Amino acid sequence: MAANGENVQAVEQAGRKRKTLNFRFIIAEIDKTFFLIVIVLLVFGLIMMFSASYAASMSEYDGDGYYYLRRQLLCAAIGLVAMFIASYLDYNFFFNTKIAYLFFGASLILCGYTAFFGQETAGAKRWITIAGVQFQPSELLKIAFIVIFAYILSVNFQKFKTSWIHCFVPFAVIFVFVFVILGLQRHMSAIMLFGIIGVAMMFSSDMPSKYFWRFIGICLAVGVIGAIILFLKGGSDTFSYIADRFESWRDPMSDPANTTHQTYESLLAIGSGGLLGLGFGESRQKYLYLPESQNDFIFSIICEELGFVGGAIVVLLFVLFILKGFQIAANARDRFGMLLATGITVQIGSQALLNIMVACNAFPNTGISLPFFSAGGTALVFQLFEMGIMLSISRQAIKREPKRKKQRLEAKAETA
Repeated sequence: MAANGENVQAVEQAGRKRKTLNFRFIIAEIDKTFFLIVIVLLVFGLIMMFSASYAASMSEYDGDGYYYLRRQLLCAAIGLVAMFIASYLDYNFFFNTKIAYLFFGASLILCGYTAFFGQETAGAKRWITIAGVQFQPSELLKIAFIVIFAYILSVNFQKFKTSWIHCFVPFAVIFVFVFVILGLQRHMSAIMLFGIIGVAMMFSSDMPSKYFWRFIGICLAVGVIGAIILFLKGGSDTFSYIADRFESWRDPMSDPANTTHQTYESLLAIGSGGLLGLGFGESRQKYLYLPESQNDFIFSIICEELGFVGGAIVVLLFVLFILKGFQIAANARDRFGMLLATGITVQIGSQALLNIMVACNAFPNTGISLPFFSAGGTALVFQLFEMGIMLSISRQAIKREPKRKKQRLEAKAETA
């Protein structure tokens, strides 16, 4: 997947020598297919979020069934503006030491502040309010994490084959800081997601396999040892909810009135949808039977209202998104762009996969939202901003002639 050739090396060398910000706008054609997929996901997501949130909105906001929709539409508009601007901004703006490290450092500090002073919900502190706007700083940290990983992997690429330190130390330090901060927030699902993103980016960077697998082995060993120490020191009480979720996953029918209620109602919603569903807006589970029906379990409402066909369409849209995302990464003009596109694609794809698996009880409840669908305005803004970065990468993609066309041109040149 990594971009190659003399042009790529020249761009990377120029980026390492650059002392000033690469703040410029690129006027070129975007990947229209990718853009269309994003718009379809956004519109489809807004429609289904409105249906899934209507009852909860009526209950929570004095009969105002449109509250969640208005907030989501406003954030979608802001996100589209952010996507438009980011799509024209040269993504190499982030390929700068100060920008990459300051962005990551500020995001990490904000998440640290949230861990101690954020708003507590069910024992977890993941939200803060700034200027009257409530948001989850870990959403911003996802972008900063991808940027810092892409930057370090690009800058140190030539050193990977000669120095194992460059394959271990920077990424181990970043993982430790991120995992500790998110652990303080009791945000285990985010820890899992960040781990998937980081490992996928390292794997895609052409890091020597012997160093990559040693790094994975060491991380697993440290993780197991840390879990044992935490358990022996009483951490089992703090994170006992994880064991409860595993029990709920193993037997969702064991206690549907209490511990397995959410999983049980989710499966009931999916099963009642059948092939074609009950019809748009006709869900019964969204009437306060299924908690978080507009958020973590919106896929269950989609299946209930639109049936197996509707759920399959959602899955297909995300599959197309992933395929086009990796295609953009493969055609990126430099290693930094390739890694950025890989990280963003893996992030959205992993979130979608985990959310759908949780709704179907194929994975323990993680609390991960479904991108573009789940209620959560600031998360939608950040996701659309990431789509702008993807479009910016596609604007500068290396144009590759189709293989058959290339062969015809070469044959024609030989006969001439």
